[in-house]
Amino acid sequence: MADQFSFDVVSEVNMQELRNVVDQATKEVKQRFDFKDSKTEITLKEKEKELVILSDDEYKLNAVIDIIKTKCTKRGVSLKAFDYGAIEPALSGTVRQTAKIQSGIVTEKAKEITKAVKESKLKVQAQIQGEQVRVLSKSKDDLQATMTFLKGKDFGIDLQFTNYR
Repeated sequence: MADQFSFDVVSEVNMQELRNVVDQATKEVKQRFDFKDSKTEITLKEKEKELVILSDDEYKLNAVIDIIKTKCTKRGVSLKAFDYGAIEPALSGTVRQTAKIQSGIVTEKAKEITKAVKESKLKVQAQIQGEQVRVLSKSKDDLQATMTFLKGKDFGIDLQFTNYR
């Protein structure tokens, strides 16, 4: 039997679900009357981990973002996974907004998570490993208490727990 149990705290987005969200949102935009004859596009750049939204004006752009948020909620994609940039003008009078997709935990957030775990007074150790945080303990109960503790805190990013062993 293992004398140490562990789990990893990660922040990832299921790209297949995100593709489904983009497909459904595109289909809805094409069907809606208020988007008739508009130059509205939703583009998912998986390699750059970006979502690019292009539309005629800010009002339509915000409507498209609302559609995307609704579809994300229905498909179980966290809204915290997106970091929206500024609205910028694009070609022929349209506007564009780029949303970065969360992938991995940045160092500052990882330090914040490990600090919170240490301050929780649970008998666990947290260490940063690349873009994830590993939590170790001799007790599975302490690990589950740590998961519950982390779910209750808001770090501004979506957290998942993997490799529970």
